[in-house]
Amino acid sequence: MNVAVIIASRGRREFVRELNRRLGRQTRPPDRICISVSSPEDAPGRDDAGAAEVVLSPLGLCAQRNTGLNHIGDSADLIVFFDDDFVPADNHLERLEAFFLKNPDIAGATGLVLRDGVTGPGLTYEDADRAIAAHRPSPPEAWSRKTRSSLYGCNMSFRRRAIESLRFDEDLPLYGWLEDVDFSSQAGRWGPIVETNAVAGVHLGVKGGRLSGLRFGYSQIVNPVYLRRKGTIGLKQAADNVGGNFIANHLRALAPEPHIDRWGRVKGNWLAIRDIARGKIDPKAILSI
Repeated sequence: MNVAVIIASRGRREFVRELNRRLGRQTRPPDRICISVSSPEDAPGRDDAGAAEVVLSPLGLCAQRNTGLNHIGDSADLIVFFDDDFVPADNHLERLEAFFLKNPDIAGATGLVLRDGVTGPGLTYEDADRAIAAHRPSPPEAWSRKTRSSLYGCNMSFRRRAIESLRFDEDLPLYGWLEDVDFSSQAGRWGPIVETNAVAGVHLGVKGGRLSGLRFGYSQIVNPVYLRRKGTIGLKQAADNVGGNFIANHLRALAPEPHIDRWGRVKGNWLAIRDIARGKIDPKAILSI
């Protein structure tokens, strides 16, 4: 298979540079690497970029991933999306390619996340390397494939044929909260989308470059409602997303974590509820708050 990796990034140049370096030591190197940025300042320097192709895009995760998809075109059989702070094991692409060849019916896959810094203050590369070194990869005969309704955006891969007519929804601006759910659930109409233990890595969960608490809190409420109306997530998934985040923000605002703006999220939650009550369900509203 011809394998292409797309990385969308903003304001985290050092992480793009490190991920690109690590891709260079994959046991099965990618055939193409596309780094999609909204500003030249976010791209690795010429010496660090190596064979990676850097493209300029309008700002926003969805727009930047779409720019990457358009740039890659039909040159790849397998398209891999990595967050800039995802750390893949060195055999990730080799095993991923073998998994897709072994399972010709699947549309997409996400691998094991050994540790996820999104749920805490974030992880270091040392944390990631220790977790990957301690992991014992399953042999091919023990590879799992658990069907899912959506994939986790920090590491998700798709057969090109399954997504050639799809693009990320640019009405989900900036960080594009739940863009992975929206996109991968649509790819699932082509064939199964699965979680597998064939590949693994660590998501650092870097906090820099993300949305403000206010905007993120707004997206936590409006985006699931928007996607429910669009028909790409179910009622239960939307309700769990809205309810879970709303409750967590209000409870933890009493003793907020130092790395999370809980009060900003609470305010954003209520602004979103106000707008929904007025009949306004527009994720792009975060651009004006």
